[in-house]
Parts: sequence; C-alpha cells; structure tokens
Amino acid sequence: MYGAIIGDIVGSRFEFYNIKSKDFELFDRNCEFTDDSVMTIAVAKALVESKKKQYQDLEEQLIFWMHEIGKRYPGCGYGGKFYYWIMNNETKPYHSFGNGSGMRTSMCAEIAESLDEALDLAKRCAAVTHNHEEGIKGAQAITAASYLAKSGSDKKEIGDYIRKHFYTIDFTLDEIRKNYHFDVTCQGSVPQAIESFLESESYEDCIRNAISIGGDSDTIAAMAGAIAENYYGLPVGFKEKADAYLDDYLRGAIRSIEEEQLSF
Repeated sequence: MYGAIIGDIVGSRFEFYNIKSKDFELFDRNCEFTDDSVMTIAVAKALVESKKKQYQDLEEQLIFWMHEIGKRYPGCGYGGKFYYWIMNNETKPYHSFGNGSGMRTSMCAEIAESLDEALDLAKRCAAVTHNHEEGIKGAQAITAASYLAKSGSDKKEIGDYIRKHFYTIDFTLDEIRKNYHFDVTCQGSVPQAIESFLESESYEDCIRNAISIGGDSDTIAAMAGAIAENYYGLPVGFKEKADAYLDDYLRGAIRSIEEEQLSF
C-alpha cells in the first residue's frame, strides 16, 4: 500500500509539469497526496473489513469507504465522472476505463492468498466504478504483477505473465520517453507503469523510471510503486517521509488497516 502512496506523492508535482529525466528531488515541498492515495486507502479499508465475511459484502464495503473517505478530500484530483460518483452518493458503475482502477488496487495483492483470488478481488474492486473491460484489465494487470512480485517471481516471469494475459509490452522507456504524452486510460498508462518496474533496479529507481516518461506521473508512479514495493521492499525511512505529507485522518486509517491485517 505504501508503495503506491509514495509513488503518488513523489509524482504529484510532475503530473501537469512533466519531467523527462530521472534526475529530480524525490520528496519536495511541492509534493502532496492526491486521489491516488485517498482511493488506495479507501479500497484497502474496504478489503480488510470485507475479509471478515469472506468478501461476501465487498461491493458494499467498497462503495461505503470510497464515499466515506473520498468525500473528505473533494479537491484531491478526482476525474470528473468519479467526482460526480463520489459526491452524489452514486452506487452504480459508469463503464470507465480510466487508470483510477489500476492505481487503487495495492491491497488486492497484499491481502490475497492466491493469484486467482488476487485477480478476482481486483476485478471486483475495479467494477464498482470502472466496469469497462479495459478498466478491469488494468486493475488485474497491476494486481497480478504485484502478487507475483510478492510471491517471489522474477522479472522475466512477471513480464512473461503480463504479456501472455494482459498487454503486449513491446517498447522500452527510452524508446517512448520523448513522445509519450498524458494518457489517463488504463491501456495508455498501465503497460508503461509495468515496464517502469521491469526496467528498474530498486524501488526508488522504479519511481524515477515511472516519472521520467512524463504523462500522468502520479498515477503511473503509484501503479509502478505498488509492484516495486512487493518486489524490493521500501527503502528505510520512506514510510515516515510519506506520512509527513498525509493528514491525521489518513495516517489513522492506514494504522487501522495495518492493525486489522495483523488479526487475519
């Protein structure tokens, strides 16, 4: 979960001011948390609550917590349709294939006990809003890569699985960096996030990779960071640095999620 949150925070200042380089200060005074962190935490809270009932009420928990936490941060950067869904207490999906479905799935890989379960959770977590097949595909691809990373698969195995089941990733970051542009669709940003991980040498390097191509920097870094956390772990002190950008409510929500995980 923190892997995604840190990616979001570090990438936040570059979302509309892209940098086509890996040379930048990671934690800057202009960084902030965005909707990526808020929804990552909301979905994580729903998952740990619903696990108590073997996920029988997962959709209800997702809708409740996405509204409950989401309404506290109306200006954190939601897309237009998702903002309407949150603020108007909508409960039905709206056929989206935006990358919001991929950036919020960190806990699916963390909490699942098998790859099949992780994929099912990702589908359900996406479909409460992003029920387009590409929206679900993006969420499942990030979750699959994250789960495989958690389970000890190497990068070749992870890359081969993603290419077989989800996306044909036939580019390198160097090849796309110059001309890659802002794209908030799953199909236009999830493969780039996964490649940022596949080319990385460490968690920090993964985040730098993701931001260096430009585009929707905070979300790409959040998705890549979710995978990288499970593969590398987090550098010492990064959690504490991320906490400094969060408010008391979000820090408290994370602590309650962590405490509930320990009870499983």
